[in-house]
Amino acid sequence: MRLADIPTPALVLDRARLRRNIQAMTERYKKLGVRLRPHLKTSKSVDVARMAVSGHFGGITVSTLKEAEHFAAHGFKDILYAVCIAPGKLDQAAALMKSGVDLTIITDDLDAAKTIAARGKELGVVFSTLVEVDCGEKRSGVPVESDGLLAIAGALHAGPGSCLAGAMVHAGHSYACRSLEAVAEVAETERSTGVRAAERLKAAGLPCETVSIGSTPTALHGKSYDGVTEVRCGVYMFGDLFQSEIGSCGPGDIAVSVISSVIGQRRPENRVLIDAGFLALSKDRSTANTPHDIGFGRVADIGGGLGLGDVTVVGVHQEHGMVEGRTPLPFDKLPVGARVRVLPNHACITSAAYDRYHVIDGSDEVVAVWPRCNGW
Repeated sequence: MRLADIPTPALVLDRARLRRNIQAMTERYKKLGVRLRPHLKTSKSVDVARMAVSGHFGGITVSTLKEAEHFAAHGFKDILYAVCIAPGKLDQAAALMKSGVDLTIITDDLDAAKTIAARGKELGVVFSTLVEVDCGEKRSGVPVESDGLLAIAGALHAGPGSCLAGAMVHAGHSYACRSLEAVAEVAETERSTGVRAAERLKAAGLPCETVSIGSTPTALHGKSYDGVTEVRCGVYMFGDLFQSEIGSCGPGDIAVSVISSVIGQRRPENRVLIDAGFLALSKDRSTANTPHDIGFGRVADIGGGLGLGDVTVVGVHQEHGMVEGRTPLPFDKLPVGARVRVLPNHACITSAAYDRYHVIDGSDEVVAVWPRCNGW
């Protein structure tokens, strides 16, 4: 089966590019001597996960307990659930631990820490827990110099149903950077915040075995990882247009795309219509805030090449995408029924619309179909 044969729209994953992206990050952290804990919230795929940890040490990172259950069922036992846990999910987390999973959870709230300690005893487990520390994003995490850091850590350490594993930091604001120098500065703040949290915990007589940091930009462009024990990142495996715009990959590294069919031509408007709308591509417009606005996706030919020119999806309806070019479109290459591939703005969100990947390996032949784990 070839890409020209599959129903559209469909999600395509280029295994050759995926392999190259994974190897580059893996080798970087092997040389640095820091544990890489790949984040699987982008791929949500066991097959991708096996590639991501092949020949390397460290566990995996997930963003939902459903993901944790899915990966655990396929043999992954060292899992970090990297979202502050709601107390109502502790029973689910305990069930995973009783099934043999080495699960780590996180919190940034004192009352939640006390609940974790109490519920762990009731449920017959000891919850290994990281305190999330804010390094500037101001999304979640306790300030590193706050009394709250020591109070939360103390409650976890003293509790009969919990143990303090260390500190976790996430520099999500690295995505707002528009130069590699700026990313490197954020990366250093991320690192130093994690290290400072560890210093404060140890000075208070509290354990801090783990200092966990990570985002794809800071994982790629940080200058030092001294004091860090593990790095979490995930979108590096796929890449996307936004990552390309901020310098974390190039267009030729983007491993995931949406194959779509041309369903109409509007020559007076220099436009064609495709059967991939906002449900297939997402409404993410992250590149609008970068130097090159790429609309709702860059349009490539069926082979993934950019020979069609500077062609983008400029508008989306539920099942229609409007494709235009900065120069006259090559309408002879885009007749009704022709196939194109759309490179996504945000691989995580675009991929979430699909339950499987049609896997290629540097050609247009579909060599495998890999399922995804969606939902919560």
